[in-house]
Amino acid sequence: MADKTKNISIVDKGLTVDGTLSTTGRLIVKGTIKGTLDGDVVIVSEDGTIYAETNVASMTIGGVFEGNIKASRELVVLSTGKCTGKVECKDLVVECGGVLNAEVTCVTGSN
Repeated sequence: MADKTKNISIVDKGLTVDGTLSTTGRLIVKGTIKGTLDGDVVIVSEDGTIYAETNVASMTIGGVFEGNIKASRELVVLSTGKCTGKVECKDLVVECGGVLNAEVTCVTGSN
């Protein structure tokens, strides 16, 4: 893999972002995001929470997500994750123990 290292951003514990957040590369959420989120790869840790309208390439949820997700590639809900709202993604993985209470649309093709 000759890909250069992408940017890594962290919303750490105790930090709340309220509004519009746009990021490139990888975003790790250990705190709270409320509002609108646009990004490439978003990872919500066990301590992280997102309440947002979200447009990403890929999202992994280990904490709590409430809102709408549009993931052009995949959505992964880990065994510690909870996802509620509306989901549109290409690939969906829910680990044993993970909670997905959402209206789900899985799209095919290059969209």
